[in-house]
Amino acid sequence: MTDRQTGEGIEVAAPASAAQDVILSPHAKPVIEHHPPSRVRVWTRRLLVLALVVGGAGGLYWRAHRIAPLPVWIAMGNGRLEADPIDIATKFAGRIAELRADEGDKVSAGQVVALMDTRDLQQSLKRSEAQVEQAKRVVEQTMATRTQMESSAKLAERELERTEKLSKSGYATRELLDQRQQALDAAKALQSAAEHRVAEAEKALTAAEHDAELVRVNIADNALVAPRDGRIHYRLANVGEILGVGGKVFTMLDTSYVYMDIYLPARQAGQVKLGDPARIVLDAFPDTPIPAKVSFVADKAQFTPKMVETKSDRERLMFRVRVRVDPTLARARADEVRSGLPGVAYVKLDDAQNWPEALQGTVK
Repeated sequence: MTDRQTGEGIEVAAPASAAQDVILSPHAKPVIEHHPPSRVRVWTRRLLVLALVVGGAGGLYWRAHRIAPLPVWIAMGNGRLEADPIDIATKFAGRIAELRADEGDKVSAGQVVALMDTRDLQQSLKRSEAQVEQAKRVVEQTMATRTQMESSAKLAERELERTEKLSKSGYATRELLDQRQQALDAAKALQSAAEHRVAEAEKALTAAEHDAELVRVNIADNALVAPRDGRIHYRLANVGEILGVGGKVFTMLDTSYVYMDIYLPARQAGQVKLGDPARIVLDAFPDTPIPAKVSFVADKAQFTPKMVETKSDRERLMFRVRVRVDPTLARARADEVRSGLPGVAYVKLDDAQNWPEALQGTVK
């Protein structure tokens, strides 16, 4: 650095540039900067690898479980397994006293699932039973009176017979004979009246017994029972609630009536007959075809265009077909063959053909 003095002051020369001090060598190597890979790229690669693995596994599973192309004599449709719902409801208005089942419980036919408050009916039953006892005593009294009248009538008849004999021999007057006849007629009239009173008393007793039995029936009807074997689907009321006539307490599913509704085009639906064999394959049990039969074929199309003129329009007509599982099988396998499971139903349109191997299995 050189200092020069002037009249105005000291002038300082600018330092030489650092770039000028560096002499570039012809053998110098360029400097390359290395940046670490971003997180997005790393995760993108990982997700791509994962997708390839999952896709490959899915493809292998599909190949192992797929069903071969169906022949033309098999119709198929998607649906859900359903069971007939049954409402368990009250016959009389009243308060729920006890619940003996809950949602998801399996119940059998005749099993008590709920009890209604029957204290008022119990009191009515006691009154009816008291009336029955009273009617029985009346019957006993009238029967005793009838027996007495029968005895009096027999006595009067014998006295008349003796008087007739004496009258023929001249030992009894005609007046005495008439008196004996009158006494017999009166005794028979009293006997007849006693018999009528016995009949009336017996009818009253029968009526009282029927009244008491009616109250017992009403009490029994306040114990709500499952009408069929099945499973409780919904609980619609709770203990202490007051329900009207026909108030629903439970909705159960009849496990003996399990079916799947599918929709087939008109061409296939026209070939389906009631009783045709079928198979149901559930998504939850793809390797276990369930034997079934066609139980219903709709006589009207479910999806009908307003104007059906062309063949393509006619092909769009869909008919509902119900495929029902055998009741014995449905009851035996209620845990597996249950309502709500999605699946596919296959219907065999040609009885002369055999099911493909993948559809020949049965529920064991």
